[in-house]
Amino acid sequence: MSNTPHRPEERIGDTPEVPTIAQGVDEEVVEDNRRLLVGWQWWLFAAFAVGYSSFHLFSLNVYPLETWSFRIIHICGALILGYGFYAGAQFLGSRESTGARKGMTWLAAALLIPALYSLVQVGLMWQTIQAGAMRIDPAVETWHFGAPLVFASTAAIVLSWFYRQAREHLSVADLVLMVCALASAGYFLVIYNTPLRMSTGTSFAPIGISYAAIAGSLLILELTRRVAGLALVIISLVFLAYVFAGPYLPGFLGYPGLSVNRFFSQVYTDAGILGPTTAVSSTYIILFIIFAAFLQASKVGDYFVNFAFAAAGRARGGPAKVAIFASGLMGMINGTSAGNVVSTGSLTIPLMKKVGYPSRSAGAIEAAASTGGQIMPPIMGAGAFIMAEITGIPYTEIAIAAIIPSILYFASVYFMVDFEAAYKGMRGMRSDEIPRFSRLAKQAYLFAPIIILVAALFMGYSVIRAGTLATASAAVVSWLSPHKMGIRSILKALELAGTMAIQIIAVCACAGIIVGVISLTGVGARFSSLLLGLAGFSQLLALFFAMCISILLGMGMPTTAAYAVAASVVAPGLIGIGIQPLVAHFFVFYFAVVSAITPPVALASYAAAGISGANAMQTSVTSFKIGLAAFIVPFMFFYSPAMLMEGSTMQILRVGITATIGIVMLAAAVQAWFFGPVKAWARLALLVGAVCMIYGGIYTDLIGLAIGVALYLTQRRMPAISRKVVS
Repeated sequence: MSNTPHRPEERIGDTPEVPTIAQGVDEEVVEDNRRLLVGWQWWLFAAFAVGYSSFHLFSLNVYPLETWSFRIIHICGALILGYGFYAGAQFLGSRESTGARKGMTWLAAALLIPALYSLVQVGLMWQTIQAGAMRIDPAVETWHFGAPLVFASTAAIVLSWFYRQAREHLSVADLVLMVCALASAGYFLVIYNTPLRMSTGTSFAPIGISYAAIAGSLLILELTRRVAGLALVIISLVFLAYVFAGPYLPGFLGYPGLSVNRFFSQVYTDAGILGPTTAVSSTYIILFIIFAAFLQASKVGDYFVNFAFAAAGRARGGPAKVAIFASGLMGMINGTSAGNVVSTGSLTIPLMKKVGYPSRSAGAIEAAASTGGQIMPPIMGAGAFIMAEITGIPYTEIAIAAIIPSILYFASVYFMVDFEAAYKGMRGMRSDEIPRFSRLAKQAYLFAPIIILVAALFMGYSVIRAGTLATASAAVVSWLSPHKMGIRSILKALELAGTMAIQIIAVCACAGIIVGVISLTGVGARFSSLLLGLAGFSQLLALFFAMCISILLGMGMPTTAAYAVAASVVAPGLIGIGIQPLVAHFFVFYFAVVSAITPPVALASYAAAGISGANAMQTSVTSFKIGLAAFIVPFMFFYSPAMLMEGSTMQILRVGITATIGIVMLAAAVQAWFFGPVKAWARLALLVGAVCMIYGGIYTDLIGLAIGVALYLTQRRMPAISRKVVS
């Protein structure tokens, strides 16, 4: 990635008078365990990725497949791509000998025998069903399909943890896992397209379903570990352990229990892995990943960041404000907080340090701003699509409801940054250090795909149709820019989309395991009764408890999985105590998002610390402080639903204005600056006034406004020397 700060050359528009700063923002980030395949292996997987993306476009727009079959193929394709691109262990160094690894290679090759045998058995089962058989002999499913499949999957996963190979080559152990993924998915496609599909979850279910589900779950968990870390895997394993430990647990956690066969015969259905999370990843998320890939191929990301520099670079603390604008724009392209940090932070963080921000502040600002990209309409990351799927509320209503909260969040971060810059006497960037806004404004047509997307959604088009139109428009609009998309660029975008989709699909499938446990064991209902009991004492206490659980479940997890899990565990309980579904799900969604900047496990903050060179824990604490509004605003959803566009126009307008003023006062209290430095008593008064304004009641608004006006007049009357900028 070539986006280190420097005196830029001319790129955008190929006009000598248009200096640019951002270059390479759209370049693909290569993770440490990502293979860099070469030769025929690269061509093979690149072609598979192109075909995988094209398959989704074709199925979603032209020839729909049966729902379960479509989702099974969706997951299987991601598993094959994932095991092709992501290694399970560290790569061999350039000077390390491969001789010691020959034994593992032969062992992995031996595992190909049971894996291929189980795949062959799937073909034979299909022939048997086609010949008119009602079901397969259980002995065949157990000894000729299930046992070889589970053995090969388990052994190859364990072997892959120690199987080190050169970065340019595919490992044999991962080849075994790809064959196992094909065998598992093939069995499901055979059985789920017969009447036997109706027997899942009963004692009549074919034993092969359980074996295929066990192997499939293991493959999903291992891929999730490779692409998203251990946090989600550990939580999934805890939930899986609960399935069988439940009968021995005391209190409200106890339940009668499920047998291994009954649970696994149902977890790989729409009650679990093939349920809401995969439904969203196989439709909306994959489509918007393709859209994002097309935008990246046309270098829109570079334009967004340069546009942000032109718009905000001259303000005091300019690069920090650029980070806010750029991360909000890039949030419409990038689906994860940490990914957003990497794409924009490698440019903005060094520039923030250059104008005077400490390393931890520079990283924290980028982390907080990038996290806000997940709540930025119209795309809002992937969580909004899952919310629409779970609640049945139209996506357009969810996007509209997110407008005021997202404004409040970014306003909070903006004023936190502005007041810190004022307190420390920071300058903005010089005119010769930033692109010329008038020139960039002439390329505002690059926003057209996003405008088309929003317009199509509000004109009543389905999300799938609107996303497809936006994707096509990205290719068309590119012909007006220097980065025209021809056949090669389109194929590259499709290949990039297939690669980008691996993480989110694995995460959604893994979250589906947790959702399956919750729905099949009834633990969600028991949690709801617990919240209902707490609400009997205090609704605020119930909300606080729900906040803690949402953040705890989201720590170390991507936003999508964090929300999906919290929505299954926490949201039903909130709805049970009388909170509207939209309010309850937004409450959970916000805390799932801000778990990315919540200590001690804050993925976005840790990613930013890696770039800034600051201590990771200090960065996460600072980003928590900068994003403080996100921990207060969700409580206001309950006390003032107008914040989510629930109410009359005047109510919504009043709440929006007063809450924004409250956010400014909150930032002033945190940063000790309100038209000059403020003392401890004034900071406390500002905090009280901020909470009153954010609360949304008539009387509290008047109290908060009175406090704000009184402090403003006090600050303005202070001697000029006391308002002198503190260096």
